[in-house]
Amino acid sequence: MALVQISDIVVPSVFTTYLQELTTQLSAFVQSGVIERNPLFDSLLAGGGRTFNLPHYKDLADTEANISTDDPVGADDAVPEKITTGQEVAQRHNRNQVWSASDLTSALSGNDPLEAIARLVAAYWVRQEQTYLIRSIQGVIADNIANDSSDMVNDIGVAGAGPATAANLFSAEAFIDTAQTMGDHADDIVAVAMHSVVYTRAQKNNLIDFIPDARGETDIPTFLGRRVIVDDGVPTSTPDTLLEYSTYLFGTGVFAKGVGSPRVPVEVNREPIAGRGGGQEFLHTRQEWLLHPRGFAWTATPGSGQVDQSPTNAELATGTNWNRVVSANGGRKLIKLAELKTNG
Repeated sequence: MALVQISDIVVPSVFTTYLQELTTQLSAFVQSGVIERNPLFDSLLAGGGRTFNLPHYKDLADTEANISTDDPVGADDAVPEKITTGQEVAQRHNRNQVWSASDLTSALSGNDPLEAIARLVAAYWVRQEQTYLIRSIQGVIADNIANDSSDMVNDIGVAGAGPATAANLFSAEAFIDTAQTMGDHADDIVAVAMHSVVYTRAQKNNLIDFIPDARGETDIPTFLGRRVIVDDGVPTSTPDTLLEYSTYLFGTGVFAKGVGSPRVPVEVNREPIAGRGGGQEFLHTRQEWLLHPRGFAWTATPGSGQVDQSPTNAELATGTNWNRVVSANGGRKLIKLAELKTNG
């Protein structure tokens, strides 16, 4: 029987398209609308630069409207109000990963080896994207706690050493209170991400419903009509003696995404000297992304840590690297993100 190798299957140009389509298909954050692809971000990545300035007009101040009169010009003229601007700052992610053919051997037995391999690689990049998103949330929440009076956070965890009670656990009431931090924009919430421990609590309380996906192939969990994304990468912490779990509430388009085109996004190479001359194949994939939380500016100084290239996951989670730039005139409501902290 002829030996099938990765290089026999993966045509880079075809594989790249496969990979992009599957990554979009597999991402719960994309499918729920939490992440929205932004053509502007795509175009920014086509140029140079590590960070990108995103100017925006601020909302108009809710000053009382003038009362009209029939006075002549110059007698009692209206004083024009100003429209002001702000600026978000997004950062480029340049990431790559390499796999040896031996790690993908099992995929070669599939009916469609190319799709089997692409699904493995796409699932990896979906998990990476999910990690970048969660680490960025940790960072903007840390900034919110330090600089904006924690107005995006509802912490009902136990304070001190006392045992947790029902009041400290996830519930519909706690969820609604957290949504209320967005004021009259609370109905914009479309998804919630939670740890499996919190998800189990919601199931025990009969709070989870299931709806079929668009193709009827699987059931999607929902809570109060919002899509549920279960991920044990959602952070836990121990501010006192008991473990606290974070649960995140999202509106549509909280994160804007751009996708760039690395010079060589996919390639396969062979190292004949590996394995004492037996040879080994390697599959390389490279990604360029912008994944930006709307309403925030990336403030890290280039040259600090890895930010002169692309931020590490730890740097994304650091509050001093972020600043909320949408604040005045009810700006909190425009940030469609909130955190609920519970003991389970």
